[in-house]
Amino acid sequence: MKEGDVVLTAFEQADGKTKNRPAIVLRVMRPFGDLLICGISRQLRHQVADFDEIISPTDSDFPSSGLTSTSLIRLGFLALLPADEFLGDIGSISSERHTRLLRRLASYLQEAAGERTVP
Repeated sequence: MKEGDVVLTAFEQADGKTKNRPAIVLRVMRPFGDLLICGISRQLRHQVADFDEIISPTDSDFPSSGLTSTSLIRLGFLALLPADEFLGDIGSISSERHTRLLRRLASYLQEAAGERTVP
């Protein structure tokens, strides 16, 4: 699996149950090659404006994504998992979308660092 791939993996839900769901590989992390992923959902109502991103059948990279319907790429739904915990890959997103997601996440993390307070 590589960055930009759409993969299938078991995600723990808020209720503690696990559910197989698609995710995007954002980065392969050093030193062990674990994968930083963000979840994908069909629950568009959970979109965080100017952060999450919708991918739909009218997008040029939708056919290659392996997704079956309009979905929400949730940058706030992150996990770091070893490569052997994935059920497989189902497709990929465009390099442009992948770069945009990384930049948006990095920008958010940099903003958060500036707001940090020490107790």
